[in-house]
Amino acid sequence: MADSASSLTKDASKAGERVGLKSDKITIHGGKPLRGTVDVRGAKNLVTKAMVAALLGESPSVLQGVPMISDVKIVRDMLGVYGVRVSSPDDGVLVLDPTNVERAHFTEIDALAGASRIPILFCGPLLHRLGEALIPDLGGCRIGDRPIDFHMDALRAFGAIVDKSYEGIRITAPDGLKGANIELPYPSVGATEQVLLTAVRAEGVTELKNAAIEPEIMDLIAVLQKMGAIIWLEPNRTIFIEGVEHLEGYTHRAIFDRNEAASWASAALATGGDIVVKGARQPELMTFLNVFRKVGGKFDVQEDGIRFWHPGGPLSPVQVETDVHPGFMTDWQQPLIVALSQAEGVSVVHETVYENRLGFTSALNEMGADIVVHQDGLESVTRRVPRRKLEQAAVITGPSKLHGADVHVPDLRGGFSYLIAALAAEGTSTVSNLGIISRGYEGFVEKLEGLGADFEFAG
Repeated sequence: MADSASSLTKDASKAGERVGLKSDKITIHGGKPLRGTVDVRGAKNLVTKAMVAALLGESPSVLQGVPMISDVKIVRDMLGVYGVRVSSPDDGVLVLDPTNVERAHFTEIDALAGASRIPILFCGPLLHRLGEALIPDLGGCRIGDRPIDFHMDALRAFGAIVDKSYEGIRITAPDGLKGANIELPYPSVGATEQVLLTAVRAEGVTELKNAAIEPEIMDLIAVLQKMGAIIWLEPNRTIFIEGVEHLEGYTHRAIFDRNEAASWASAALATGGDIVVKGARQPELMTFLNVFRKVGGKFDVQEDGIRFWHPGGPLSPVQVETDVHPGFMTDWQQPLIVALSQAEGVSVVHETVYENRLGFTSALNEMGADIVVHQDGLESVTRRVPRRKLEQAAVITGPSKLHGADVHVPDLRGGFSYLIAALAAEGTSTVSNLGIISRGYEGFVEKLEGLGADFEFAG
């Protein structure tokens, strides 16, 4: 366990270095409302996948609205290992030229992929381009079981051969990839992306049932269609993909990062602040906005963003169930829980997507919150999302008077939640392992400064 924690800290430090963080530790003097404007660019969960999709084209692609986050840097470096030329002629723009794709070695891939699970999505495109894909041990946030069985089963259905070795996984397709009928046991975003990236150039038609339909998935489908793919979205989470022989490059502006937008909204609520999130859009945030309003937050949908603010007075407790889209995203619950610690009464958050995503609450309790985690979840007559074996539930009783503490970032969304809690708390907090936050929040330190936060980097 100690080795795992040490590895995670090392990965976080590297992530921070990739985007120029001055230190992996920050000291925050809390109790001051956040006020001002932040800009959000392209979604991490789309941008990195669109970069991988460029491998499928026979001409360069242009991706716009790219955030400077460490996950983007990892994928950029990995594409470089495979011979893809990546340039940035303008801020937030990447040009990806895959005309000279070449093989890479396990050691090269492993050296770059430690803090990301993106390598598994290289499989389909690499099988089409090179006939082989190599997957090292996978990293990412330690928030629960993320089995790659869905991915491997899907690739086998296309005709791929999966061989495991001490180095990792080697996948080949000596007879090429053929269209398949696939039904996912759960509408996994990653597995849906895997099928899309593999099926578009597989011979024949692929039918994918129980697919994820998140906005980022729809945006990836838009990217692939621009490249020449033929993809039909049917009712009841069914997607048909007609394989084509050739794909060209694309020009595309990425969908905004709704997870970052929701995080800043929660920060405004928890600190009693007022934040305009430029680039945020209402359609992709409707479920979040409903909950935000029920808690007592105010928002104003503007032409170029959404303003979120705490109107004063008490906040109301709510019951939230995380679910796949169009449900309440699991990535939204962690920042929201900090705000719910300030609501008058008892809130319940049912986490049904990841089984370990409520572990971050122990540090919030050290800061004065009253949160009890039920490891086996909770029954409720008002629940709408079917119970899952590995679900948990958090019962938050408020309002709680938060105070400063020293906390260590455990994962991406939990880490940002610690920042929010430290900003809302009275006194001084130190937040370490900061690099993990840079995986998904572009320039978050500069944005905090622009919102009037009182902090400095610690040694």
